[in-house]
Amino acid sequence: MPRLTPHEAMRPLWRCRNCGAEWPCQPAKLSLLVEYRGDRTALLIYLASLLEDARAQLAQLSPEQDLRERFLSWASARSTAEGAG
Repeated sequence: MPRLTPHEAMRPLWRCRNCGAEWPCQPAKLSLLVEYRGDRTALLIYLASLLEDARAQLAQLSPEQDLRERFLSWASARSTAEGAG
């Protein structure tokens, strides 16, 4: 049976090691939501720390990238929607 590669960030490019999409890719987002399902605040803190790492590493390639949407907005939006329900 082939070994499964997790959907983790390949640094310094911040692409998924498994599927090659920008990280966090959809499978990584789902995995993070499951892992942090009881603590959205911890998820956002974790993502913010990764955002800073990515910003520092990707600045050399494309200094004008806005990484907030990629790293934080998807998790924040779900938190707001969950709180409204």
